[in-house]
Amino acid sequence: MPHSSEAPRTCQIIPFQMEILSRHTDYLSRWLDASMPMGICNADIFTTEEKQAGTSSAYVVIWVRETADPAYKLYSRGNRWIVMDAVRDNTLGSFASFADALNMIRPVLPREKGIVAA
Repeated sequence: MPHSSEAPRTCQIIPFQMEILSRHTDYLSRWLDASMPMGICNADIFTTEEKQAGTSSAYVVIWVRETADPAYKLYSRGNRWIVMDAVRDNTLGSFASFADALNMIRPVLPREKGIVAA
């Protein structure tokens, strides 16, 4: 085996990250309408100013009737959707799809196999 004097090549790893797309916005709107009778007050999508590798640049904030402060924060990290308790800043769960994450907060929409809101 010949000896090479070349320096080893370095590999740059680019972390995979999902973003909030129009299909997620549509699903969030349907979910919000269905969840209002169950205590959800509002939801909105914000863009983060501090970008972190592997984390989405946008996140969803969800308010409930009981408090004026946001109750939940939802964002993607890698290929998972993370639900946070926005009051205590605790992770409540990590989910394979956007729909599953919202379902954890309030299970108000029927879950179908092969759902598009991944």
